[in-house]
Amino acid sequence: MKEVNKTEIGRRGFLKTAMLAGVALTMPAGLNRVLAAKTNRVGEDRRAACIRGSRVLGTGAVAFEVSALGFGVMGMTYNRSQHPDKKQCVRLLHEAVDRGVTLFDTAIIYGPLTNENLVGEALSGFRERIAVTTKFGHEVIDGKATGRQDSRPQTIRRYCEESLKRLRLGSLPMFYQHRADPNTPPEEVASTIADLMKEGKVQRWGMCEVSAETIRKAHAICPLTAIQSEYHLMHRLVEENGVLNTCRELGIGFVPYSPINRGFLGGCINEYAVFAPNNDNRQTLPRFQPEAMRANMRIVNILQAFGRTRGMTSAQVALGWLLQKAPWIVPIPGTTKLSHLEENLRATEFTLLPEEWKELENAVEAIPVVGERYNTEQQRQVGF
Repeated sequence: MKEVNKTEIGRRGFLKTAMLAGVALTMPAGLNRVLAAKTNRVGEDRRAACIRGSRVLGTGAVAFEVSALGFGVMGMTYNRSQHPDKKQCVRLLHEAVDRGVTLFDTAIIYGPLTNENLVGEALSGFRERIAVTTKFGHEVIDGKATGRQDSRPQTIRRYCEESLKRLRLGSLPMFYQHRADPNTPPEEVASTIADLMKEGKVQRWGMCEVSAETIRKAHAICPLTAIQSEYHLMHRLVEENGVLNTCRELGIGFVPYSPINRGFLGGCINEYAVFAPNNDNRQTLPRFQPEAMRANMRIVNILQAFGRTRGMTSAQVALGWLLQKAPWIVPIPGTTKLSHLEENLRATEFTLLPEEWKELENAVEAIPVVGERYNTEQQRQVGF
């Protein structure tokens, strides 16, 4: 009788294990990973993509060690059409932390304010493991953007205090000037940040979309950790205007935003895309008009063909190209989907020869890019 019981118990155990395995196989991939994360850390799950390496932005006292890829949070609330509800966004941000991402990027203007609020709620519990960077410069009054820039010392101080509250931090790991204020010299901005650093409210600082001359002026007053500008295979201006060379010379890191060209280089957007009229700036950009996207799809096709023989998606090719440019470059792709987070992080796993990347560059350079990246008003705000 005892032997029968042992056999039955063993049989039941086997059937139960098989049933649970079957459920796991039929479960949606995202949910499966979320549930698995409750019992396993991603580092222990060899199937999940995660970042194990790090990079350093800046040098000396303002050096900033971060994950090789960051996470741009903007699209979770701002400028990227529909997005998941807050709980799903929080879940994905937690997943990014579990997978080794330590650099998260937001800004006051994103929303405005809603993006910082989301980051503060989602990530304040991980402050010992990650760093959040935010930005000032665009004028926001009563929660609304005015379209003007304001980097006067008193405004920077007020924005700093308000960002600290929304992000639930005692000190900002890095505070960027989002766009230059034509009425406030860069030396005055740098001096204000230097004071905030002495007070412990800001640890490092950076600038966005500025000229090589402006970088030098600001850096001489208060050393910069990073410069953030748009940079990808369809927009390589920083290679031509001296910005990248200046960063290299002065030991300043570089953070490319929109590294997949606002999703276009991922191959998921084409001339038939419909953007949300009240929450997507792409509909205002010349490069995202139907005729321009139709013409520029040839560039996406080149990335797809290049990646096909190497086991890479076009998005991974775009990110891999940036990562191999210099060890002090840290792209910050954003996403609202677990599948795209997985795809982006896998980009750090590929190693190609320099001549292969050169082959890609040559193929892309042979195709003229159709459409400017910004409309006239937005273009006026960059390149100071």
